[in-house]
Amino acid sequence: MMELVIALLVFLAFALLLRAYFRMKARLAQAVSSRQSLSVKYGKMSEQFMPFLKTYPYDEQNFRFIGTPVDGVQFNDDSIVFVEFKTSKSRMSPRQRMIKELIDSKKVRFEEIRIDA
Repeated sequence: MMELVIALLVFLAFALLLRAYFRMKARLAQAVSSRQSLSVKYGKMSEQFMPFLKTYPYDEQNFRFIGTPVDGVQFNDDSIVFVEFKTSKSRMSPRQRMIKELIDSKKVRFEEIRIDA
């Protein structure tokens, strides 16, 4: 009888520990997700101010913010530059890498589309 009580107590303790483990695991996942979300929000917010930093190499008055898929376009007298700001260890998305490859291979053009009203 005593063995049954001890086995029941051990099982109960194990169940409580298992429950606590899964709760902590869920909290950790939520904290990691929240941190990543804040990082993305910080990046999106800060990229709008990047052209106004002293280290920005162009005239900020000629920068136009797009937001996605690239951050913006810099219109210089002798060139047009697609600009993507990155902070810390962030990397370009696959879509951004594709756009860079298209630009590098000179597959960019200007097209005028007229709409008659």
